[in-house]
Amino acid sequence: MLGGVETRSVSRVFVGRAEELAVLGDALSRAATGAEPQALLLGGEAGVGKTRLVEEFAAAARDRGAVVALGGCVEIGADGLPFAPFSTALRALRRELPEDLAAAAAGQEDELARLLPELAGPAPAGRTDRHDEEGTARLFELTARLLERVAARHPVVLVLEDLHWADTSTRHLLAYLLRTLRTGRLVVLATYRSDDIHRRHPLRPLLAELDRLRTVRRLDLGRFTREEVGRQIAGILDTEPEARQIDCIFERSDGNAFFVEELAVAAHEGCRTGLSDSLRDLLLVRVEALPDSAQRVARVVAEGGSTVEHRLIAAVAGLAEDDLLDALRAAVHANILLPAPDGDGYRFRHSLVREAVSDDLLPGERSRLNRRYAEALDADPTLVPADERVLRLASYWYRAHDAARALPAVLDASVEARHRHAYAEQLRLLERAMELWDAAPEEVRAALRPLACAEARRAYGCDRTAPVLCYLDLLAEAAIAGKLSGERERALKITKRALHLLDEEPEPLRAAWFWTQRSVLIQAQGRGDGWREIGIAQELVRGLPPSHVHAEVLAMAANWAMLHEPGPDAVTAAERAVDYARMVGAADIELNARLTLGGLMVDAGRIDAGLAEMYEVTEAAVARGRSAVVARSHVNLPSALEGIGRSREAVALLRQGIDLTRRMGLVESEAWVWGNLADSLTVLGRWDEAVEAAGRARAVTQAATPLGGAALKCAVIALARGATDAAARLLAEARTAYGTHDPMPQNTLPLALVTLGLAVAEGRLADARAGLLRVLDAGFPPGTQRYAWPLLATAAEAEADARHLPAAEEGRDEILRRLRTAAKSLTTGAPVWVAHDKWVRAELHRAEGHDTPGPWAEAVTAFEALERPYELARLRRRFAEALLATGDEHDRDRARELLRLAHAVAGHLGARPLADAVTLLAQRARLPLGRTAEPLTGPADGLGLTGRERDVLRLVADGRTNRQIAEELFISPKTASVHVSNILTKLGVSGRGEAAAVAHRLGLFPAAEAVTSESSA
Repeated sequence: MLGGVETRSVSRVFVGRAEELAVLGDALSRAATGAEPQALLLGGEAGVGKTRLVEEFAAAARDRGAVVALGGCVEIGADGLPFAPFSTALRALRRELPEDLAAAAAGQEDELARLLPELAGPAPAGRTDRHDEEGTARLFELTARLLERVAARHPVVLVLEDLHWADTSTRHLLAYLLRTLRTGRLVVLATYRSDDIHRRHPLRPLLAELDRLRTVRRLDLGRFTREEVGRQIAGILDTEPEARQIDCIFERSDGNAFFVEELAVAAHEGCRTGLSDSLRDLLLVRVEALPDSAQRVARVVAEGGSTVEHRLIAAVAGLAEDDLLDALRAAVHANILLPAPDGDGYRFRHSLVREAVSDDLLPGERSRLNRRYAEALDADPTLVPADERVLRLASYWYRAHDAARALPAVLDASVEARHRHAYAEQLRLLERAMELWDAAPEEVRAALRPLACAEARRAYGCDRTAPVLCYLDLLAEAAIAGKLSGERERALKITKRALHLLDEEPEPLRAAWFWTQRSVLIQAQGRGDGWREIGIAQELVRGLPPSHVHAEVLAMAANWAMLHEPGPDAVTAAERAVDYARMVGAADIELNARLTLGGLMVDAGRIDAGLAEMYEVTEAAVARGRSAVVARSHVNLPSALEGIGRSREAVALLRQGIDLTRRMGLVESEAWVWGNLADSLTVLGRWDEAVEAAGRARAVTQAATPLGGAALKCAVIALARGATDAAARLLAEARTAYGTHDPMPQNTLPLALVTLGLAVAEGRLADARAGLLRVLDAGFPPGTQRYAWPLLATAAEAEADARHLPAAEEGRDEILRRLRTAAKSLTTGAPVWVAHDKWVRAELHRAEGHDTPGPWAEAVTAFEALERPYELARLRRRFAEALLATGDEHDRDRARELLRLAHAVAGHLGARPLADAVTLLAQRARLPLGRTAEPLTGPADGLGLTGRERDVLRLVADGRTNRQIAEELFISPKTASVHVSNILTKLGVSGRGEAAAVAHRLGLFPAAEAVTSESSA
C-alpha cells in the first residue's frame, strides 16, 4: 500500500455553495433539537461538486458533535450490490458507536445481519431462512427502528451517495425510511446525478414519490458562475489566473467544477494545445500521459468496480509488487486514482474518469479483465469482503461471457440476494440464469443441485433430494422472487411461461403450484378475483396423494370462499385443508387453515367453538414465532370478536397485535391491525382515537385494500358527525382503493352502508332505495350479519323518516316487505345480532305508522347490555319520541332522561345530526335537556350501564372511594377507576357527586338509601 502521495488538482478553497451549506446546516440544527428526522436529496450533474459539498458539510457536522456515516452505491459494471450504501453506513456507525448500535440491535441481530453481517451470531443448528410477503418489510422496519434508537442519544448524519447506481432494494429501503422515520436526531442526505436520470431510469419514480413527502427537501446543485470558476482556478493553481484564462475555461467547462479542475491542470501543465474539443478526450488525456504500467492499472481498476481492493488489483494486474506500487503511485500523483477511505484499495477520483477509461476498453479486453477478476476470486476468496464475494464473482463471470462458469455463480448469488431479502436483485439474477441456461454445457447443468434454489421446491412439494436442478425450478424461484419484490407483472409472465412448458410435458403438481401463484398475483394486480386459477389448481391435484401443494390449494380455496362466498362448502374446504396439512406436516398451512375454519365457524353461529379454535391458533403462532400466522391471527380473530359485539376484547387483542407486528416488522399486517382497531374504537364510541388509528393505518402502508378500509372507517365517523362532504370524499377514496376486480362482502357491504347513509343525509331517498335494492338482490351470504344488520337498520330508519312524504309513497310497501324478508334470513345467534334485529323491527314498526314504546323499549334494553354508545343514543332518541307520543306524564319524565343521555353522548362524540335531532325533539316537547334536581318517580331505564357498572354506581352513591369499591367487588383500584369514568360518560355528568345525585334521583338503589337513612337516624 502507498503512503501519502501529493496531489494538486483539487482546490484547497471551497468555492460557493453558501446557500446549500446553510440549508444542510439548518437541517442538522433541526434534527439535533429532536424535532423530527430531516431528509434531503441533493441532485446535480456529474462533476458539478456534490461530493465536495458533502465533504464540507460532513466536516462541519463532525465539528458540531454529530456522527457521520457515509455509504455509497457500488457499481460493478451495470450491477449494484444489494443494500451496499446502507451496509457501509451501518458499518461506519458500528465503528463510531459500537455500544449504542449493539444496544439498538439487541434481539434482532440475525435479521439485521442481512445488512450488516458482523451482527450475526452463530446460526442455530437446523435453522432456515423464512421468506414471506413481509420479509423485506420486516427488515426495513427493523432498520428504521435501529436508526431511530442510535440517533436518540447522538445526532447522526447518514449520507448515501450515488443513488443513480442504487439497486432496487436500496431504493425501496430509502423510500421506506423517508416515509416512516418519526423520531431521532437524524439527518438523511442522499445524492444522485441528475443528468443520468433519463425517462426510464429506475430512480425517476422514486424521486417523484419522495417529492410528494413534506418531510423531504430536494436541493439542485447548479454550475459555477464565472466569478466562482475564477476562485476555483486560483485555489487549484495557488495564483490569481488571468481574465482570458478564466473566460476560456469557463466557456469550455460551462461552470462544471470537475471540468474546471481538469482544464486548469491541463493548461498549467502545457497540454492545452493537445486537447480536442471532446470532454471525453479531456478526461483521458492525463490517463494517457501516465507510464504504461500506470495506464494498465487504471484500466484494471476501471473494470473492477467503484472501489477495488489492493490485493485484488495485484492479482489481476500481474505486475511485480514494486512495479505495481510505482504504477499506483503515478496514478495517485496524477490525481487519477485515490486511496479508498478505509485504506484497503483504490478508486477513481471521479466516476467520470472511470467511465471514460472503461468505455475506452476494447470488448475483448473487457471480457479478459473480468475473467481475470473472476479467476483471482475463485483462487483466493479472501481478496474481497466476505459479504461481497459471491455477488461480485457472479458479476465478473457474467461479464467475462463464460456461461459455464457464470451460471453456477449467478445461482449462488441469487441465493445470497434472497438471504438478504433483496428479492428484486434475486429476480434479476435468476433472469440472468435463465438467459445463460441454454448457453451453458449440458454437463454444467447436470451438476447443478436443487439446494441452490430450494425455496420454490419446498413450496411446491417436489422431492428436494432430487439430484438435478431443472429449468422449471428457476422459473418457480423467479416467480416467488417477483412476488416478494413487488415485480408482479414479471412474475405473471414467468408463471405463464412455466405453464406453457408444462402443457408440453405435464406435471400436475408443479402446474397446480404455478396456478396458485397466478391466483395470488392476479388478485394483487387487480386483474381478477383469482378463483379461476384456484379452480384449475383444484382440478389438477384432484385424485393425487396428499402433498404440500394439495394442502395449500385447499387452504387457498377455503380462504377465498370465506372472503367471497362463505358457507358450508367453505367450512368443508377448510376442514379438508387442515387434514391434508397435518398429513404432510405443513405447519403454517395447517395453522392458517384452522384460522380460516374458526372464522367460518363463528360466522355460522358456532361461536364458542370457532373462537376457541382461533385463540388456540393465535397462541400457537406466537409461541412458535410463525410471523405470517401471527399477523393474520391478530387481524382475523379481533375481526371475529368485533363481528359478535365483543369490541373491548377485540381492542385488547389488537393492541397486542400492533406490538407484535411492529416487533416482527410486519408493516402490511400492522396496517390491517390499525384498521380493525379503528373499527372497534368506533363502535365503543372512541371516535377520535378511531380516526387516529385509521390515520396510522394509512401512514404505514401503500397497499390499496387497507388504505380503502381506513378511508371507509373515517367516512363512517364523518357521516355521523354531519360532515357529508368529507364523507363523500372518503367514500370515493375507499371505492377507488377497493376497485371492482375482486368484490368481497367485507368491502362491498360497508361501502353500500356508507353510500346509503350519505344518500339519506343528502335527501336522496331514490338513490338510497336503488342502492338498497342492489344489495338485497345480491343477497347476504352466510356470515355477513355484522355488515347486513346495520345496513338494514339504516334503510328501515330512512323509510320510517320518509313515511309522511308523498314522493316516497310509491314503492314503500315493497321496500318494507323486502326489508322484513331480509331480516328474517339473517342469523341472530349473538346478543349484538339480536339487538339489531329488535332495532330493525322497531324501525319497520315505525315505518308502518305504529310507533309505540314497546318495540323501542326492547331494543334499548338489548343495546344497554352492549358497549355501543352511539347506537344506544340513537335508540334512546327514538324511544323518547315514542314515549312522548303517548301523552302520559310519567312517560314524559322517562323521555326527558332518555333525551338528556342521548344528547350527552351525541355531544361527546361530536355527532351533530343526532344532537340536533334530540334538541329539536326536546324543544317540540318543551323538555329541558339540562340536569335538574327534580326527583323522578320509579327506576331509570336506558342508562346503558352494564351489571358491573351498576354495582360500582351503587357504591359511588354510597360515598365509597375507588379503593373501597375495589375491596368490596374484588377488583383492582385501576379497574374501579375505569368503571367510574365509563359511568360518568354514560350518565353525562362531570363528577362522582353528580353521578350519585342521578342515582338517588332515579331511585336506582332504594334498599341502600333505606339503610343509609336508618344509620343516620
